[in-house]
Amino acid sequence: MIFIAVKFTVRSAERDNWLPAVEPFTLATRQEPGNLFFEWSYSVENPDQFVLLEAFASPEAGEAHVKSEHFAAAMEGMADLVARTPEIINVDVPGDGWSLMAELTPRGE
Repeated sequence: MIFIAVKFTVRSAERDNWLPAVEPFTLATRQEPGNLFFEWSYSVENPDQFVLLEAFASPEAGEAHVKSEHFAAAMEGMADLVARTPEIINVDVPGDGWSLMAELTPRGE
């Protein structure tokens, strides 16, 4: 599985526009055959920073994603909203999605 984490720092004036602006990209990516997940969050420490966690089943699926029309369109649109170049971690990890955390379970289970 290819796991990717990206931090997008957006212009303060564009903070409220970010998620609506990336919604078409998000929906299209989630429909890709090799996409395992594509989830947005935002930083509790920096209100102008959004965090994307995404995974693809294989390097080929990741490559197809980057070569897609919706990826190119998203990069074009994001360029007007970001305050700086995003930071990224991209690694190949074993597995095919989320695992359960062994160290913590809800009380009563």
